[in-house]
Amino acid sequence: MTVAPCRPTTLSSPALGSLTAGVPRKSSKEVREVVSDGGSGVRSRGERPPTRGAQGKGTATMKLMTMTQVTVDGVMQGNGGASDEDRRNGFVRGGWALGRGDNETHAFINQTYQRADAFLLGRRTYELFAGSWGSLTEQDVPGWEPVMRALNAQPKYVASTTLTDPAWSGTTVLPDDLATAIRGLKAEPGGELQVHGSGTLTRWLLENDLIDEMTLIVVPVILGQGARLFPETGPDLALDLVQSRVDSKGVTIQVFRPAGRPQYATA
Repeated sequence: MTVAPCRPTTLSSPALGSLTAGVPRKSSKEVREVVSDGGSGVRSRGERPPTRGAQGKGTATMKLMTMTQVTVDGVMQGNGGASDEDRRNGFVRGGWALGRGDNETHAFINQTYQRADAFLLGRRTYELFAGSWGSLTEQDVPGWEPVMRALNAQPKYVASTTLTDPAWSGTTVLPDDLATAIRGLKAEPGGELQVHGSGTLTRWLLENDLIDEMTLIVVPVILGQGARLFPETGPDLALDLVQSRVDSKGVTIQVFRPAGRPQYATA
């Protein structure tokens, strides 16, 4: 068993190819990637995200949460196997998450996907998901059926400037003002708006104070190369630990909530 699914042929973790290591702070225009109208359930550039129901007084709004698989030295790239995405920038140490998680970690990931009311994805992650979860059947992904059901049943929002004509039903193109669009989604009634993989997008969401909860699945390995979740230099952020567990194979699951700026020693 692997820590989490991405390409069902290898059952690796959620697509981690939507990131670039060490990138500077990006504007919403740089992060947003736009898709065009490509068929049933797909919305085009400039269209408002669909309203998911009238919000009544006292109705809970959606929480934006991220789930990311990383090594001890923070690498996201190539967790599940060999592909062009995994080999970017000369990376040759892919597949580091294969066989790492135990049954409890497997169950945790399935349960997380089942809680999703919608998914928010970067372009690379979206393309990896569409090419696997969007095209296979449950018989192709034994043990990961809840992930496939959730990804195919729930709305999917993509931040992309290059993706065109997506065919995966339920895909919505976010408008130019990405921050406003995401705040609008979060204001709708629901449980969780989930981000999986999508490292560049995750960093931008943190910088813009849009993440409510962040889950890190840490695999006990040091790679020494590869794209990392956080750049060498960037904004600082304090985190409150909400939940922590260690499985029988040494994989840790840590759930954090952003808690403003860290406190530093004074001279």
